[in-house]
Amino acid sequence: MANTAEFRTCPDTGLLFHKPAETLMKLNAVAGIVFLLFGGVIGLLMILTRWPTVHLLQADMFYMLLTAHGLGVLIFWIIFFEIAVLYFASSTLLRSRLAAPRWAWLGFALMVIGSIMTEVAIFQGRSSVMMTSYVPMSAEPHFYLGLILFAVGALIGCFVFLGTLVIARAERTYGEGSIPLVTFGALTACIIAIFTIASGAIILIPTFLWKIGFINYIDPLMYRIIWWGMGHSSQQINVSAHIAVWYLIAGVVFGAKPLSEKVSRMAFLLYILFLQLASAHHLLADPGISSEWKIFNTSYAMYLAVLASMIHGLTVPGAIEAAQRKRGFNKGLFEWLRKAPWGNPTFSGMFLSLIIFGFLGGITGVVMGTEQINLIIHNTLYVPGHFHATVVGGTTLAFMALTYWLVPVLFQRDVVLPGLAKWQPYLFGFGMIGFTLFMMGAGTLGVPRRHWDISFANALFQYQYPEVAYLMLGLMAISGILAIVGGGLFVLQIVASVLFGRRRGEVKSATPIIAEPVAAGVHGIGIGGISVPGTLVLALVFLTTFILYYFVNWKYLSQVWGLG
Repeated sequence: MANTAEFRTCPDTGLLFHKPAETLMKLNAVAGIVFLLFGGVIGLLMILTRWPTVHLLQADMFYMLLTAHGLGVLIFWIIFFEIAVLYFASSTLLRSRLAAPRWAWLGFALMVIGSIMTEVAIFQGRSSVMMTSYVPMSAEPHFYLGLILFAVGALIGCFVFLGTLVIARAERTYGEGSIPLVTFGALTACIIAIFTIASGAIILIPTFLWKIGFINYIDPLMYRIIWWGMGHSSQQINVSAHIAVWYLIAGVVFGAKPLSEKVSRMAFLLYILFLQLASAHHLLADPGISSEWKIFNTSYAMYLAVLASMIHGLTVPGAIEAAQRKRGFNKGLFEWLRKAPWGNPTFSGMFLSLIIFGFLGGITGVVMGTEQINLIIHNTLYVPGHFHATVVGGTTLAFMALTYWLVPVLFQRDVVLPGLAKWQPYLFGFGMIGFTLFMMGAGTLGVPRRHWDISFANALFQYQYPEVAYLMLGLMAISGILAIVGGGLFVLQIVASVLFGRRRGEVKSATPIIAEPVAAGVHGIGIGGISVPGTLVLALVFLTTFILYYFVNWKYLSQVWGLG
C-alpha cells in the first residue's frame, strides 16, 4: 500500500493526486504547450507563405519550417499532453499510486531530449524532409535518432500507465467492477499508441542505420507502408484520447453519465480493431498493395471505425442532454443546449471540438477514404484541410478545454482574465472552421498540397488556377491568422495563470468546478417517449449532411471521368 503522505486531495473535486504523478502530469502538459506555441508561430509563417498575395518565405525556408511545424504540433505537442492525460486517467481517476515513477521520469527525459534533437536537426537546414520523411530523401542521423528516443520515452509512459492500472486493480483503489469509462478510453489510446510506436521503430531504426552506413538500402515502398502504420495511427491515438476527454468534461461540467457504458466501451473497442486501417487512404496509389486489400479497407473495415465515432457523437451530447433535462431544462428540443454554460471555456471548447471533429473532420475523412475520390484529391490541400479539422479543431481544442479545468484542479491556480477565457475557444474554433473549409475548398479546385508556389513562377511548365482558388487561399489565410491569435491567447492565459494566477487554498472554493452527478437512467424526460430528442435531431442533421456531401463528391468525380 502507498504512503498516504504521498497523496494530495483536491478540496473542490475530491480527486486524489499521487504527488509524483502530479509532478509528471504538470511537466508533460507544460512541455506540450511549449511545442504548441512553437508550432503555432511556425504555422503563422506557413500561412503567410501559402497566401499568394503575401508569399513570405523562400522555398528552402518554407520546407524546413513545414517539417518543424508538422512534427512539433502533430507529434510532440499532442503526445506530451496525452502522456499527462494517461497519468491522470490512471493514477488520479483510479486513486492509485503511479507505477514506477523513476521509469516515468526516464520516459519524460527521453521525450524531451528526442524532440529537441529532432528540431535541432531540422533547423540545421539539412533535414527538410517534412513529417513523412520519405526515402530516398534523407535527413541527418540525429533527426531519426531524436524521433526514436521520443518514441521510446512515450512507450515507457504507456507501460507506466498500464502498470498503474495493474496496481489499482490489485489494491482495489477504485472499488469493484470495471475501470471508469474515461480510463477505458485512455486505455484504448494507449493500446493504439503501442501499435503506433512499434510501427515507427520497425521503420525508423533501419532508416537511422541506413543513414549512418550500416544498411545499404531502404525500399521506398516498404518505408511508406510501415511509416503510415505510425504516421496515421498516431492520429488515432488522438481520436481515442480526445473522446475520453469529451466524456470527462461531460461529467465534470454537467455530472452527466453515459447513456450506455457498454455501448460506449464497445465503440472504443472498435477503434482498437479497425481505426488503424484508415491508414490505407495514404497508400491507394502504391503498386505493392493488392486491390483487394485497398477495396476492403476503404469500403468495409473503415466504416466500422466510422460507426464507433458516430456512437460517441451520439452518446456524448446525449449524456449532456439527459443531465440537463434532469436538472429542469426539459422544454422543447433544445432548451438543454440553449441553457448550457456557453461562457465556460471548458464546455464551449469541448462542444466546438465535437462539432468540428464530427462535421468537418469526420465527414471529409470518410469521403477522402473512398478509393475513387481519394485518387483525385489526395495530393491537394484538401488533405491538410481534413487533418487540421481532426487534429487541431478536434484534438487540440478538446485539450485546450480540459486545460481550463485542470489549471485550478492540478496547478491549484485560478485562471487569469476569465472574460478573455470565455471568448478564446470561439476565436480559435471559428478561425479553424474557416481555415479548414477554405483549405479544403482550394484542394477541391486542385491546389497542390505541398507546392510552395501555386503560381509556378519561373517554372518550365506553367499552370493557371482559377481566380476563385486564390480567393480561397486568401480566406484560408485570414481564418488561419484568427485561429493562431486564438491559440496564442490560450497559451498566454495558461502561462499567466500557472505563474501569476491566484493560488487556491486547501479549503473548498466558493466557485464550484465540478458538477454534482445526476441519477443514472433516462426515465421521465424527453418528448414523445424519446429521452434525448435534441441529440437525435442533431444526429439526423449530421447524417443528412454526410449523405449530401458524399454524393456531391461523386458528382465531381463523374465530371472528371468525362463519360456521357
